[in-house]
Amino acid sequence: MLQRETDVAIIGGGPAGLAAAVEARNHGCDVLIIERDDSLGGILQQCIHPGFGLHEFDDELAGPEYAQRYIDVVENGGIDVLTNTMVLEITPTKDLYAISENGVINIISKSIVLAMGCRERTRGAIKIPGYRPTGVYTAGLAQRFVNIEGFMPGTEFVILGSGDIGMIMARRLTWEGATVHGVVEIQPYPSGLIRNKVQCLDDYNIPLYLSHTVVRVHGKDRVTGITISKVDENWKMIPGTEKFINCDTLLLSVGLIPENEITKKAGAALSRTNGPVVNQFLSTTINGIFACGNVLQVHDLVDNVAVEAKKAGKLAALYSKGVQVPTSMEKQIVRVSPGNGVGYVIPNVINLDVKEEFIEKAGSMRFSLRVRKPMQDIYIKMRSGQKELYKKFHRYVRPSEMIIFKIKESIKDFLEGLDIDTPIEVYVEPKNKQPGKRERD
Repeated sequence: MLQRETDVAIIGGGPAGLAAAVEARNHGCDVLIIERDDSLGGILQQCIHPGFGLHEFDDELAGPEYAQRYIDVVENGGIDVLTNTMVLEITPTKDLYAISENGVINIISKSIVLAMGCRERTRGAIKIPGYRPTGVYTAGLAQRFVNIEGFMPGTEFVILGSGDIGMIMARRLTWEGATVHGVVEIQPYPSGLIRNKVQCLDDYNIPLYLSHTVVRVHGKDRVTGITISKVDENWKMIPGTEKFINCDTLLLSVGLIPENEITKKAGAALSRTNGPVVNQFLSTTINGIFACGNVLQVHDLVDNVAVEAKKAGKLAALYSKGVQVPTSMEKQIVRVSPGNGVGYVIPNVINLDVKEEFIEKAGSMRFSLRVRKPMQDIYIKMRSGQKELYKKFHRYVRPSEMIIFKIKESIKDFLEGLDIDTPIEVYVEPKNKQPGKRERD
């Protein structure tokens, strides 16, 4: 068995892993990136559309261009990389076991960053009736076929789910000369970013069927069409509303799931995002193991992934140098729970017993969340018991757009004001409109 030693091991060479690796290296650590694909960059390599890097690089880049900015730093910065290498297991002592074309490798590291990203939900997860004919693909797989392999998986398409990848692929396939008969969405609102609805569907006159779903796939050897139907508020099919659409390919854009198999094998607890439970230091329930990016929570903007990953890389580096970064299983913790209108909140817990000098090293305290449904004229609030910790007015909020906010007051004062027996709640509160008064945003 081969053996490697390093200060910080990064699992995943996508945008999160790259940003975490660069930051850990900037803090003087030996860093090893372990990537199962044959090259770095992750999903960005197949995202050839522009719109990346506006915040991180102050430049509008395509996905591969964004990835290359980080890859260049990795290659020139003395960061070791293992590609075509799959992590099989993480032991409680942080030993990594991976397999490559050279055999099994035992990687011994002082700290680990989980940055494995996420995967798409498949047809099996949503149980569409019908045979299993050729012509049913996830939107991300179709994106890889078209953008990397140069292969068109069909000529006439229907897309189930209005996630960002699904809407982007509707435009991409149209550019390639295919016919996209429509995007079908079970919710009464788009599940992706509004800008993608406008730029990818509206600009190309591609229909969006809201409050609809696919109820049957037709065809035995190859898809010959699909039947869609309206659904009620409980997502139940409304009889008599069925519509047949002739097509040869169905793409699924029905959600993303964090790649959590390695997380579970390591023994780390999972949260409602299906990613690991973390504290304000992105530390999991296992000493020395940190998480960031889509393996923790599915992001809408890669620039936010980079910010989160840099923090994880920095704290993993500090841990490898002997700094005792608290885990999310310490005794002195306050749980953070989503309240009215909020789907989830990260971090899941807040550590209270933190030394003042470490607070300064750790940097700002950020919270991220998603709401359960589109709303307008609301406040995002955070409270501990009756004490209000945060409040901000939002004109519009949507599940597709992650909300991120920082604690502006002294973190030391913030922590001292919390009670271990009183959970923190983050929730939505409608604005109380008063005639004659105008809200200052």
